[in-house]
Parts: sequence; C-alpha cells; structure tokens
Amino acid sequence: MGRVHCAAIPMAVAVQTDMATPALADFGSDSLKREFLRPTVEGDMVACIGVSEACAGSDVAAIRTRVHWHGSDLIIDGSKQWITNGNQADWICLLANTNENESIHRNKSLICVRLDEPGIHRSKRIEKLGMHSSDTAEIYFDSVRVPSRNIIGEEGRGFVYQMLQFQDERLVAVAVLLEPLQRIIDLTIEYTRERRIFGKSVLDNQVVHYRLAELQTEIETIRSLLYRAVMERLSGSDVTLLASMGKLKAARLARTITDSCLQFWGGNGYTWDNPVSRYHRDFRLFSIAGGCDEVMLNIICKYMQTIN
Repeated sequence: MGRVHCAAIPMAVAVQTDMATPALADFGSDSLKREFLRPTVEGDMVACIGVSEACAGSDVAAIRTRVHWHGSDLIIDGSKQWITNGNQADWICLLANTNENESIHRNKSLICVRLDEPGIHRSKRIEKLGMHSSDTAEIYFDSVRVPSRNIIGEEGRGFVYQMLQFQDERLVAVAVLLEPLQRIIDLTIEYTRERRIFGKSVLDNQVVHYRLAELQTEIETIRSLLYRAVMERLSGSDVTLLASMGKLKAARLARTITDSCLQFWGGNGYTWDNPVSRYHRDFRLFSIAGGCDEVMLNIICKYMQTIN
C-alpha cells in the first residue's frame, strides 16, 4: 500500500484492517465475528472506528458518548468526530461510556453498531488540508438502540481494548510511511541530479547530498525499530513503548523529509500537483491522528518513570 501515491488510500484500508477490527478479532464473540468481522475482512462491509469527539481527542478517557441500558438493549447518545470512512462505512466500532458508577478507565465498552440504525446521522464530508481522498465525517447518535450482545468482549473493558488497538494502529502508521518517504527521497535525487544551477546539478552541492544521506539513515533506523516492534507484537509482548516511539519518530521524520525535499525542488516543489507537496500536506496528519506527538512523548515518559 505504500506504493500507492496517495496517503489517504492506505489510511482508509488501515482503518478497516488495523484500527476498527483488532479488538473484535481478539475479544469478540463468535456471533459478533460472523456478523461484523467476516464480511469486513472479505470486503463486503466497510468499517470505521469511533473514539474521538469534539471535546475528547487525545484524552480518550474524557469521551462523553454514553449508553443507557433498557433491558437487554443499549440506548446510545452522543457524537463522534474525525471519523475516517465515516460517510461510507456500514458499521462503527464505537467507544462509549456504559457504566456511570465506575471510574473513567473502567466505565467504557467497545460496541459494534450498524450505521443504518434509526437515530444515526452523518455530517457532510469534512474538508481538510490534506488526505483529500479520505472520507472524514462526524457521526451523531440520538437514542440509537442496539442489542447488548454487540459489546466486544467484557463490558467495561473498552478503554483497555482500545489502548491495545492503538498499538496496532501506531505500528501500521509507521509501516505506511516508510515506502512513500523512500519514494520522496528517490524522486528528489532524480530531480536534483537533472536540475542544473550555477553550472552544475543541484545534487552536486554538498549541502544537498549530505542532507539526503542523513534522511536516508533516519528511514533505515525507523525501519529497524518497526521490525523489532512487529516481532515482539507477534510474540505476544506489550509493544506500547516501541509503537509510541516509532509513531513519534516516523511522524516527525515525515514532516522533516517532505519539508527538506520540497526545499530542494524550489518553486516546483511549491506547486499544488507536485508529489512532494502532496505528501507534505498528507503526512502532516500523522503527528496529530492516532495519538499526537505530545501523547506519544507522555507514554514514553511513563515507561521511563520520569512522570507518574
């Protein structure tokens, strides 16, 4: 997917495979998997993940969407924001408060909700700086009734399940970035080799080829971190620390590479249809979505025991 020269397409697929479905695959009942996971994996249903809200983005524990129990049914009220695939999704993996008597980390559940249920309203597509081919929406829930069997795993464990899903999401973010970042460097080498100024190619300037060498080294460093994290994830280890480090470094490197390479393209790099400028707009999102840089630093500090 990294070879697709449009970052929004891999992101849309990653929502389906690595953001909305891991908890369902790991903790969902057999009936839920048959109803939601199987058709999603087969491509017959589109999924989205509903965590962020207008007043709760990085602070996941502060979400306000809540559930009122009515017998064996759940009545959902609230809203979700910045939902990738939101206008075309068939169902949402929704994080909501299901027990007002528990603490904020024990009162949440992940719920599979079909998006054609009565009481669900979707906003028009949100226009963004980049990722223009990505469908991003707000979704509103007004007394939406779903059966309690749609809760993934144990009721009240939703916050924990979502933190585990974030591990996969952040590792995928690193993987999605590596190939296009390499392509940006390769394109820049090709362009600066052909582009001549002051009687020689732009690439012949030491400041250019040394900078590209530094950026190439950074890519390989992050690639090694990713391979280690994936191996530990497959062995069943907690990779929260490595995933957070990888997400932080890859997102920042994406900003650095696109900015540095755009500079080497000169005026051509500042045009709307230039591939480097497109990546510059698209990749800015990675320092915000899926846990912003500051949240990644906070997680790393907790593992280092430099903060409580």
